[in-house]
Amino acid sequence: MGEPTREVRLTGAARRDLLAVLTWSMKEFGERAALRYDALIKQALKDIGENPDRPGSRARDDIATNGVRTYHLSFSRSRVGGVTVKPPRHLLLYRPSGKGVIEVGRILHDSRELRRHLPQNYGSGPSAS
Repeated sequence: MGEPTREVRLTGAARRDLLAVLTWSMKEFGERAALRYDALIKQALKDIGENPDRPGSRARDDIATNGVRTYHLSFSRSRVGGVTVKPPRHLLLYRPSGKGVIEVGRILHDSRELRRHLPQNYGSGPSAS
């Protein structure tokens, strides 16, 4: 059997990012496209909960300490059942935070300079939230 699924929690910043991404997607591409992108994001969150070190995830010791990783949504495209999403441009920035918890700190466009958009506490130990 595989590893147990970990709880995935979004920080306030990640929740704001999610709302902004879906609002922009709806405005630019319509409701159906926004729903497809939402399904892709949910699948990616599920995927990192099942395996935070999954293929496609990347340790980001270059920008922060304590297990910070990124995972591009494109690696979850094939697992979104019955939904076709054009090549996604966002990634999850996350880290372990306590027993069995994965904390998603941001959902960012892949052209962003990650170091400039790190959650404030990502340069130190795991968050207590």
